[in-house]
Amino acid sequence: MKKISCYLVLCLVFFGCKDNTQIIDPIPEHDTFTIASKAVNETRVITVWTPPEYKTSTTTFPVLYMPDGGIKEDFSHIANTLAELIKSKSISPIILVGIENTDRRRDLSGFSKVKEDEQYCPLTDGAKNFRAFITDELFPEINSRYRTNERKGIVGESLAGLFVVETMLLKPDTFNFYIAMDPSLWWNDMHLVKTASDKLAALNNKEIKFWFAGSNAKDISIATNTLDKLLKAEAPENLIWQYSDAPNEQHNTIFRATKDKAFKWTLQ
Repeated sequence: MKKISCYLVLCLVFFGCKDNTQIIDPIPEHDTFTIASKAVNETRVITVWTPPEYKTSTTTFPVLYMPDGGIKEDFSHIANTLAELIKSKSISPIILVGIENTDRRRDLSGFSKVKEDEQYCPLTDGAKNFRAFITDELFPEINSRYRTNERKGIVGESLAGLFVVETMLLKPDTFNFYIAMDPSLWWNDMHLVKTASDKLAALNNKEIKFWFAGSNAKDISIATNTLDKLLKAEAPENLIWQYSDAPNEQHNTIFRATKDKAFKWTLQ
């Protein structure tokens, strides 16, 4: 992280990661409500999409949680994608819960000891509080409002992808499945990747599915390919995983380029 070229890539990662706004996704029918959170000390906007099967049955459904999940963020894009995949019977019906951002750089990054990282995100582990909001406040609220079952997962891109991977390694019981597109694993001198061996060894016997992808963004590609090699050598049997190396994709194209196969593999 000492080279100017790396900094230019990082600027793209943080400030260009939502550069898909030129594509206008139709806004699907959805619910919106707010939660006054003690964990993050602010009111958060939550957006929920339910599949057509939800209204025509009495069954329970798994839930996919999504940071960057506001109406003006990735919510509509992912809800429409899930709707098409469900319609074609490529995946089973699932509920989507989007969490609208207030300060994504604070919420999605963990602690860093690298001083230079401070120009992109706080170094103070805001992810810990954001994770507490999801597990202690949002989970119970969603379970009380909707017919959910015990199966749940999370999807994220870039910084949200970093949060996804960190959650899987630090708090693996939080979700059943994890999807990370171009996770910013260079954060804190690739600490998550460098310490992944110990974290993997500590995973319990619960089956976890993990799908991740890497674009041609150099700092991210180095980290995701390193993690791929580590998982090939050390992943426990209960971790079912898949890596999609996408060197022809850019950081701002990989979400749309890989989402279908990510969901099909993870939710089959």
